[in-house]
Amino acid sequence: MRLTVFWQRMAEHFGSGYSDTFARDHVMAELGGRTVNEALNAGWDAKDVWQVVCEVMDVPQEKR
Repeated sequence: MRLTVFWQRMAEHFGSGYSDTFARDHVMAELGGRTVNEALNAGWDAKDVWQVVCEVMDVPQEKR
């Protein structure tokens, strides 16, 4: 998954303003105690990060 697609999906689900805040501030154990931004900067694949976000935040299946 390209980062542009990842950020589009984040904005579609959370809204453009909140998706940035969520990615910066929400620490998830499933990402090794990292935020979305930290996980991406650490080299995690965007698809894997999106899957974690979907699981943790109960994103509907049709948006995954």
